[in-house]
Amino acid sequence: WLLSSSLLLLSFLVGVCDVRGASHFRVCAFNLHHYGDSKSQNSNVMSILTKIIARCDVCLLMEVRDTKEKAVPLLIDSLNRYDTDHDYSSVASGRLGRSAGYQEQYVFVYRTNTVTVTGQYQYPDDRPGDVDAFSREPFVVRFKAPMTDIKEFVLIPQHTTPVNTTKELDALYDVLQDVRKMWKTENVMLLGDFNADCGYLAKKNKKNVRLITEKNLTWLIPENSDTTVRLSTSCTYDRIVVNGETFADAVVPSSATPFNFQIEYQLTEEQALEVSDHYPVEVLLKNSKLLKAGHMLRNVAFKVSSTGGTPLALMFVLSSLVFQMLSS
Repeated sequence: WLLSSSLLLLSFLVGVCDVRGASHFRVCAFNLHHYGDSKSQNSNVMSILTKIIARCDVCLLMEVRDTKEKAVPLLIDSLNRYDTDHDYSSVASGRLGRSAGYQEQYVFVYRTNTVTVTGQYQYPDDRPGDVDAFSREPFVVRFKAPMTDIKEFVLIPQHTTPVNTTKELDALYDVLQDVRKMWKTENVMLLGDFNADCGYLAKKNKKNVRLITEKNLTWLIPENSDTTVRLSTSCTYDRIVVNGETFADAVVPSSATPFNFQIEYQLTEEQALEVSDHYPVEVLLKNSKLLKAGHMLRNVAFKVSSTGGTPLALMFVLSSLVFQMLSS
């Protein structure tokens, strides 16, 4: 009875925390497939994009081609009108690409009430012996998120060029080492459209990619996850990778997954493809308040049961904890 009561109230307490904004922290990465003036003027597409991105505390956007500098502000405005419980802002790279005729930006959209930007760094891509390794060199951003168990972390984004995937993925390892040294941190996540599957990353080439062979790195999106919208393809192009045991432990187990917005919002394939040809990928970071609540409940249940306390005493103590969480 004590155990079942504890579990019941733990579930209730988690629900209370969730209502009060204490849910786990969601990091997302989304290739928007040519997001610019045309898409931003499509009300149906913007409605779906807004719903998707509003699920995330931080969301990396790729293939942003906002040459008129109006599409991203429209998206931020849409988010702030849709989700009045949070305030959204963004930080963006310059336009990146070897060709003046085709360039993209990395854009991080984030909730200002759950996370703050504490640093940003455009990787120069001038490593001796490997100059211009990337078509779109990473725009690295450091975030502080007090509600998370890890507190502060760095995100390294990458949208690889399909024909150069193996080389660019391997070069990401050099970016990681550069960032670790510069900001003196191990809490680094690499994420984006890596094109890390099917014809773009042959199995025989994986042994040549340090981002794969390095034992300290954890690839979170399960293999054989389909991150593509088209029914004719099934490839795990989009990935999330974390550096170090501390960051791996700060992730909610089994939370890394693609978000199938076609099923979630009951879209046809054609309607989904108007939004993007990729599904976003996401992962949850543990919320320190939820972890603390869980530990408190377990400790109380153990103490009450080991001292012969009555079920009524357990209910009283746990109810008091719920009140404390509501008041905090």
